Amino acid sequence: MKPIRKQRLILIVLMLGVLGLAATFALKAFNENLMYFFSTSDVAAGKAPANSQFRLGGMVVKGSVERPNADLLVRFKLSDFEKEVTVEYSGILPDLFREGQGIVAKGALDGRGVFVAEEVLAKHDENYMPPEVAGSLKKPAAQP
Repeated sequence: MKPIRKQRLILIVLMLGVLGLAATFALKAFNENLMYFFSTSDVAAGKAPANSQFRLGGMVVKGSVERPNADLLVRFKLSDFEKEVTVEYSGILPDLFREGQGIVAKGALDGRGVFVAEEVLAKHDENYMPPEVAGSLKKPAAQP
């Protein structure tokens, strides 16, 4: 093999290696920044990741909102009309947050199985429900 051809071949192999490494880093960064959505039934069934953040959606259960201390901690339950998950949030809730409405919260499960939210998003008018929540809600069958 001629020396020039050998140098070109080495250069091409190095370039492919660098491109492969760059693609690997890009895909890893993309995967780490994905935020999956789970319903309360999914969380109760153990389908949600235990060690990473995700979005949880559902309806705020009426009568479940409590403020145990004088600080900003709020505890409430979310439901998809089948299962409930306890949520804790320390911060100022959106003005439109109230019982009986659909919300989406971003956070992670703690060791107790409680969803600790970093962010709570509420609907912006009475006709709107986040699409993720609307899709995950399972209406109970009519009782005779």
